[in-house]
Amino acid sequence: MFFLHNLERRVTLHPSYFGRNMHELVTTKLVKDVEGTCAGDYYIIAIMDTFDVSEGRILPGSGLAEFTVGYRAVVWRPFKGEVIDAITQTVNPHGFFAQAGPLRLFVSSHLMPDEIQYDASATPAQFTNNADIVIEQGTHVRVKIIGLRTEVGEMWAIGSINGDFLGYVAPNHALSRAALLIMLLLQLSAGVGSRQIAMALQLWAKT
Repeated sequence: MFFLHNLERRVTLHPSYFGRNMHELVTTKLVKDVEGTCAGDYYIIAIMDTFDVSEGRILPGSGLAEFTVGYRAVVWRPFKGEVIDAITQTVNPHGFFAQAGPLRLFVSSHLMPDEIQYDASATPAQFTNNADIVIEQGTHVRVKIIGLRTEVGEMWAIGSINGDFLGYVAPNHALSRAALLIMLLLQLSAGVGSRQIAMALQLWAKT
């Protein structure tokens, strides 16, 4: 789920950048350091603006100036029980890994409907019901998060496709509203700027 969140961070600036435009440089460095990172139990997607930049404090022994910056950001926090769209990355007999923006998740074969089985003879590797469902690399899937684990700088999830409206998403339905948000996250990881992301989020909200 997406939120607007007020946050605070300390940013250091090298003495060679001291001058009239220091606050602008501090904001630029903040965006570079923070956007697209995992901050515990949420991801910082885009910085909307800064609302408070403190006076610089010289750090003893280094000459660097430290600023405390208050800023407002779009953050994505996945929740247990939330249903999200993802793209399958790798498939093995035990299940498959999928990517939902910056969040990597695993769906075990035990958390799939009974009729979906691993096909050991297929190339590429896939889970299928031998009819209209094929889950392989690149397949869009709808997954329910049943567990989350946070590590330093990243987050992992365990998901399930055993339930109504979960699992394989047909190509003509792949661009759901949730999938569009995932695409925005993937675009961010590819280097799309915060302004473009913010504009895209506004367009998404109107769809």
